[in-house]
Amino acid sequence: MDLVIRHCRVRGEPGLRDIALADGRIAAVGPALPERAPQELDAAGRLATPPLVNPHVHLDKALLGEVMRPNASQTLEEAIAITWDFKRAYTEDDIVRRAGAVVEMAVAQGTLAIRAFADVDTVGGLVPVRGLVATRTRYRHVVRMQVVAFPQEGILRDPGTERLLREAMTLGADVVGGLPWYEMTDGDAREHIDTVFAIAREHDADIHMLVDDTDDPNSRSLEYLAVKTLREGYAGRVSASHCGALAAYNDVYAGKVIGLVRQAGISIVSNPHISLVLAGRRDREPVRRGITRVKELVRAGVNVASGQDDVNDPYYPFGRASQLEVALFMAHTAHQTYPDEIEAVFDMVTVNAARALRLPGYGLAAGSDGDLLLWDAATVKEALTKQLPPAHVIKGGKTLARTSVRSELFL
Repeated sequence: MDLVIRHCRVRGEPGLRDIALADGRIAAVGPALPERAPQELDAAGRLATPPLVNPHVHLDKALLGEVMRPNASQTLEEAIAITWDFKRAYTEDDIVRRAGAVVEMAVAQGTLAIRAFADVDTVGGLVPVRGLVATRTRYRHVVRMQVVAFPQEGILRDPGTERLLREAMTLGADVVGGLPWYEMTDGDAREHIDTVFAIAREHDADIHMLVDDTDDPNSRSLEYLAVKTLREGYAGRVSASHCGALAAYNDVYAGKVIGLVRQAGISIVSNPHISLVLAGRRDREPVRRGITRVKELVRAGVNVASGQDDVNDPYYPFGRASQLEVALFMAHTAHQTYPDEIEAVFDMVTVNAARALRLPGYGLAAGSDGDLLLWDAATVKEALTKQLPPAHVIKGGKTLARTSVRSELFL
């Protein structure tokens, strides 16, 4: 053994457990393991979990908030226009610098797997893809990163993007992205989805689309995406982010679409931070919360995950790459505050997100990768309440990051 962690708590297991690691993997988990190692760590009752996973973040745009002009209208449309100012002048080095700063921030917060979106369009060309592929290479020893070739300006409404998407996959992007609802007509949205599937087929790649990210109940591309996934035999390989219009559908139609999503094995990624601040802005009271039907999706057995989406960019002014914070936001936004629901929101940033990314070796069992977190908390609820980074971030059986917080109170 290389490392044995003593006296930790494991979700769903009674009492305390030891975790033994060897050759970069978990060798055994159990009470009072007899194994010995040169390095032993007493967790003293701390909670041990697999690493956090961020299934949706735009790293090419991260940290532009420090240098951009104000979003005067506070709308999605102006956020896109503001980004154009930068995309025209992007350099690979600039993207690596900004994206790398967020990756390092995320690792310290316990995130060791990231699905990063790179804009692909005729405004910025392929520079964002090259930048994130280079970031993936630079940080490959600490984080598993998937690069999504993402048509931010649409495909049909931005002629030339289809060719660029194919080139992006050749350059090393892992996942084909989509934005069907942003096209000009419903027919164009369906053709957008067809095009994404064709490219994914060519490269045997997974798909992750931003779907119906609007309050408009007439935006209905999620239904077609689910049917297309079924017909293409792509179950388990498609993720759909946002899906805000689903919350605006009548209950009968929403139930039908949720059933199709479940049948198609689509993962839904809901990003509460950005949905809370961008959606519902034109509402008079009562103002909608902006997220999709999280509770109904969970009850239906759909794999629901949650991501940060934005870190200080034209869309969202905050963000510290903390998936623990994302889980806390989800608990509030989706009314997930009973004991089983609190566990569920933590699943959304761990096991559910890992399932959406189809991460091999993920987990906290014998044979899994030797990647895990020790929290300065005994339970998920306590970790969410404290909002502290993990006390220990362990990668491949070795400590990658360590955080301690000390407070002094003089009364």
